[in-house]
Amino acid sequence: MPKITVDGTALRYEILGSGDPVILTPGGRMSLDIPGLRPLGERLAERMTVVLWDRPNTGGSDFNFSGETESAMVADHMAGLIKALDLGPTVIAGGSAGSRVSVLCAGRHPEVVKKLVVWMMSGGPFGTTVLARYVHPSISEAMVAGMEGVANLPEWAENLDLNPAGRDQLLALDADDFINVMLRWMLAYIPRPDEPLPGVSKDLLAAIKAPTLIVANGKEDLYHPYQVSVAVHEQIDGSRLVAPPWGEAEFVEASRRRRAGTGDLFDGWHLLAPGILDFVSEVTAGLSG
Repeated sequence: MPKITVDGTALRYEILGSGDPVILTPGGRMSLDIPGLRPLGERLAERMTVVLWDRPNTGGSDFNFSGETESAMVADHMAGLIKALDLGPTVIAGGSAGSRVSVLCAGRHPEVVKKLVVWMMSGGPFGTTVLARYVHPSISEAMVAGMEGVANLPEWAENLDLNPAGRDQLLALDADDFINVMLRWMLAYIPRPDEPLPGVSKDLLAAIKAPTLIVANGKEDLYHPYQVSVAVHEQIDGSRLVAPPWGEAEFVEASRRRRAGTGDLFDGWHLLAPGILDFVSEVTAGLSG
């Protein structure tokens, strides 16, 4: 699978299909290989050029511990990837953590964004604070066992399997500097009334001018609360809020299937394809609240 270097960080990516470009970003720190992402990409690839990619700190891409938050750093690399691949204005689409990155990319780099599509947006008191799990183990391990301990954490195992050189990248970091970055990133996971999405201000949302489709969060999902999608919709002028193509407890039910070994978290994402394709084909002037 090819890689391209953006701001000194090698990013693994894959391109499917042809047509108007769309870049897809999954949740968590999951790679482009996560079940559920490719079926969505393949359906979109029937009419679009689809970019699947590993964000920094995921899959086969390099590690990067810069930026005011991890999501902002990733959003900047997304914009850089779009430019490096010479895609032109691109449909930015993502779910869960991928939605946060997509929103930040649209706000920070409007020149690369044609349209924005987001779903399963994390937030609310529970959904925000639980995200601190992305930094807590690394902080604890760095304090006790240094970067060698961090490199041995299970959370980085997939990255190191797909990008063995990443171990040297981790071990080359100063533990104190690494801890300071993690502490800064953790601030994004403290619920704030001026941040409908973790680490995303209302001002940034209000600055987004790209036509935006928001798939409503499930009303029985505390990780991705319904009111978060409403709040984001209210801040992005002209955005459209639509019902999801699954039940109100989809993420909870998917988590149960994953635990039982009968499915995975994003297995239903392919159901988004018809709505995304319809939205992409619409003329901008036809969109309204």
